[in-house]
Amino acid sequence: MRDGADLDPALPPSPRGGWSESLLTLRDAIVVPPVESGMVQEAGLLHADGRYCAEGALWRRHRPITIAPPQPTGPCERISGRWLWGGVLWAHFGHFLVESTSRLWALAELDRAKDGPVEGVLFIPKRPAVGEEVRGFQREFLSLLQKDLPIRVVAGSAARVENLVVPGQGFGLGAITEGTDKYRSAIHKRFALDIAAEGPEKIYISRSRLGLGKGGLLGEEQLEDLLAAEGYEIFHPQEHSLSTQLARYKAARQVIAADGSALHLYAMVGRPDQKVAMVLRRKSTAHTLLTENVRHFCNSDPLVIGALRTEWMPRNHQRSSRLSFGELDHSVIGKALKSAGFISGGDDWPVLSDQARAQILQDKGIRSDRFVESPEFLRARIREMRRVRRERRAQDAASPPERSD
Repeated sequence: MRDGADLDPALPPSPRGGWSESLLTLRDAIVVPPVESGMVQEAGLLHADGRYCAEGALWRRHRPITIAPPQPTGPCERISGRWLWGGVLWAHFGHFLVESTSRLWALAELDRAKDGPVEGVLFIPKRPAVGEEVRGFQREFLSLLQKDLPIRVVAGSAARVENLVVPGQGFGLGAITEGTDKYRSAIHKRFALDIAAEGPEKIYISRSRLGLGKGGLLGEEQLEDLLAAEGYEIFHPQEHSLSTQLARYKAARQVIAADGSALHLYAMVGRPDQKVAMVLRRKSTAHTLLTENVRHFCNSDPLVIGALRTEWMPRNHQRSSRLSFGELDHSVIGKALKSAGFISGGDDWPVLSDQARAQILQDKGIRSDRFVESPEFLRARIREMRRVRRERRAQDAASPPERSD
């Protein structure tokens, strides 16, 4: 634990340590799953006598999103043995990486503990409808951290666990995004050690096959063509196992990616000698957490490229959100990548024409009665057009008239 770290679990988890690096063992712990979906849910851990265990809560930024649940009234399933508390099991890939793995640093501690290893990792589901389902990528991730580690999900009704080891939250969204020393150390020393580097030295991690409706980028296919001409492999991570993804990320010397979940996985195996560029998908501050994740895990500063010509939003939800998608300005991206040494060309990368944009929107089924251009971007572009016209008029007025002899 570093100086200044706080042991009070009523305060947010801290990368300095404190309760984020603590280990607590509960005897006859009560595990209460959520019964309703929502951002904040009544779910988590109770002591045997019904007192809330705040160390088991999942925090996001400055608040817990699991809060004290009521005492169960019906009979509880009995789970024997010694288990590790994993917290909330997310089906969303990015949230799984950042929030469902946040307590797995304790596996390294338990290896050295006198009580020995645990039976497995115990979770509750984020979405009650998902129940006890465990997805393939979740199992694969844990197997890359420790082989043959069982996963158990408590869903539907509460359970009593004979012995439950509760680690602090060592990773997540907020200040804790940089991870505690113990979390980063556990990932660097244990995760994917048997995965050998395999693949090209230059890759672009794409989102184009996920569709615009899942945070895509209008004009990303055109960006792929431009990068392929510079020798980049276009890599679609959702089409590959975690092992293949990690092999590619280990092999690459230069990585360019649309900001998103793939970079959270990259950060777990990235190195200081690798160059990383992140192309922003929308006007949002959310990318700052991803930047901090890469910076602290890889000990390097990623190049962040904000190159949106505009952003397209649902007509009835006109603000930047997961429902909106950006439109790329390729000329800005090209110049930024060339300046940072990622490509040799880039000075003449073209901006999408109005005709090309209209064709892309039509091909992707984006209807004008459902999506509109961001008013903020539209106003800014109009102001820029007016500024350019004023400068041209001023230059014309200052130029002497041509003489006619």
